Amino acid sequence: MAAIPGGKTYHHGDLRNALIGAAVDLATEGGPERVVLREAARRVGVSPTAAYRHFEGRGALLAAVREHARQALADAMEDTAARPRADGSPLTAEARLAALCRGYVAFAVEQPGLYRSAFSAPRTEPGGRAGAGRLAGQAVEAAHATGIAGAGAGPAPERDGADCDPAGAGVRAFGLLTDALAAVSAAARPPRASRPAAEVAAWSAVHGLSLLLLEGPLRRLPAQRRDDVVESTLAMVVSGTRAP
Repeated sequence: MAAIPGGKTYHHGDLRNALIGAAVDLATEGGPERVVLREAARRVGVSPTAAYRHFEGRGALLAAVREHARQALADAMEDTAARPRADGSPLTAEARLAALCRGYVAFAVEQPGLYRSAFSAPRTEPGGRAGAGRLAGQAVEAAHATGIAGAGAGPAPERDGADCDPAGAGVRAFGLLTDALAAVSAAARPPRASRPAAEVAAWSAVHGLSLLLLEGPLRRLPAQRRDDVVESTLAMVVSGTRAP
């Protein structure tokens, strides 16, 4: 169920969706670290107890935000690729690949909080009674709400392997890149098979560049210089599809 914009009063029976909307707003403002179930409940205007009827804890809410952010990333890529050329002609297969990659990086730069949330995962809690899991989640929520949670209480890499296989992780952005690379290979004359793991290489290029622009040494580049770096990277991705 799609999230509604945060900050609006929820309709009867739609509290879960309203909480997701508020959490998306929190992630947009400050990344996954800002996603706290108690704060989402406060913004919606309900008690934490009511919120816990829909989410086991912060991890469950963050997972919903992550899914929303991944869909928003893929939508941004498709929107960029849907823009026609100046002369109105459709994009070639190579130009569509470049446009998808451009949309990926642009989303990261323009929506850093959501982008970071798209690839953030909470700690996997150890197994146990359902009640114990909820109590543990409430303890973490209280720590985040009061600002005493340490660095270890924030998002951490997944430990269950859910994202080890990108094609099986539900990352639509990866699927768009995979399909675009296949289209480039099919459009070649003569058609050629895609290079092994080309989709992972392309994803690594745009994802790595996005992180360098957000958190690495490229974050202070002037806008024009940043655009030059992006276009050079995209040219490298496209030219790599032509290599034998």
